[in-house]
Amino acid sequence: MLRYLTKSVLLMGFAVGICCGLYPLTLWVIGQTVFPDQVNGSLVRDPNGTVVGSRLIAQPFTKDEYFQPRPSAVSYDASASGPSNYGASNYLLRARVAGILGPIVKYRSGPKVGQLVAPDIEAWFQQDQYQGKPHIVAQWADAHSSLAQSWVKADASHGAYVDEWAKTHPAEVAQWIEDNPDTPKPVAADLAVIFFDSFSKDHPGRFPSAVQHQSADGKTVSRIEPVKEGTDIQSNFFDMWRQEHPNAHLQEVPADMVMASGSGLDPNITLENALFQLDRVAAQWAKDTNRDPAQVHREIQSLLEESATAPGWGLFGPKLVNVLEMNLALRARYGTPAA
Repeated sequence: MLRYLTKSVLLMGFAVGICCGLYPLTLWVIGQTVFPDQVNGSLVRDPNGTVVGSRLIAQPFTKDEYFQPRPSAVSYDASASGPSNYGASNYLLRARVAGILGPIVKYRSGPKVGQLVAPDIEAWFQQDQYQGKPHIVAQWADAHSSLAQSWVKADASHGAYVDEWAKTHPAEVAQWIEDNPDTPKPVAADLAVIFFDSFSKDHPGRFPSAVQHQSADGKTVSRIEPVKEGTDIQSNFFDMWRQEHPNAHLQEVPADMVMASGSGLDPNITLENALFQLDRVAAQWAKDTNRDPAQVHREIQSLLEESATAPGWGLFGPKLVNVLEMNLALRARYGTPAA
């Protein structure tokens, strides 16, 4: 009996030593020796040696000087990798795509060929008419209450603005509570639709948006105010504008510019996507550095073409650009973007 027990213990120890010790150690040594960058997370460092991200994980960039990654269904949170799972008929997907297109899409033909659609969206919005009816903001909120609620939840200042409105409109809030007895103490998001209904009547042709102001001590402060132009209007009302202008011939945009990846963390964009953003990026860097826009445009285009790589030497897809590495290259070449 003891002999069999001894053999079993020795066999178990031998297996544990190989599987839990020798094998992982061998892989670690090979990885650290042959693929040290990959096994340590493919980290990217700035010129000072500080880790600023990984070339495998996307992160958001909002300044006009930078190329922007694909949309992310998880807000670029690596701990929550995943897709939105919206179907093609889901209005939230349509709204997200339209929100991206509004500020960037251009006319493909006609007297305004090559010009942005955004100014025409703003001019149409200011007329405060949709399908022959007034109060376009109220119609938007009534038709898509989830979008109205998303606006309230998007920023603490939005919720605070609705809370202040509720204090000065007790009759509307009381009526809402009467119509919704299961919610006797509504929060700002609950009141989103009636807030926009009221706002649209008080401020026709306007939308609540953040406006930057300079305070007495020199600091920049943001306040929600009724505005008649800006990216909020271009984004939120592009879809409605498009429905009223179905014959407008618009440029197509690269699919990866408006569609999120399966992980929501794809660090690359297609070269076509990057070239679509090039005009904006080059124009802003030219302004920051006070240089000839055409020259800056050529320099950045050369950087893009030099850095673009195709998976499997072009056998498995189009050329891709790593957004983080490209933006670091721009910063190294032109300095820190203007505030």
